[in-house]
Amino acid sequence: MSIGERIRELRIKKGLSLTELANRAGVAKSYISSVERQLQLNPSIQFLYKISRELDVTVEKLIHENNNKDEEIDIEWLELAKEAMESGISKEQFKQFLEFQKWQKSNSSDK
Repeated sequence: MSIGERIRELRIKKGLSLTELANRAGVAKSYISSVERQLQLNPSIQFLYKISRELDVTVEKLIHENNNKDEEIDIEWLELAKEAMESGISKEQFKQFLEFQKWQKSNSSDK
């Protein structure tokens, strides 16, 4: 099941229309529709966070088809990602930070 299919299923279970969910989450109705119809296959983490909050599920539940305990993201990692998002760090800045950390680690092990 795709992310869009899970969003649609959860939205319907909650008895919400596209318009109601869009208004509550503060996102465009057309964007939710395009995600649900699988026209938009890579929604942003900000979008997923807003939608998950309104559907009373975790972002992980929207992303992963199977929610086995072995596959769950550590809650501390989720909180760190949420804090980074709220502080305004872009995905690109976060990727650059990770690349720098990898570079730094590889250079320190060379010495």
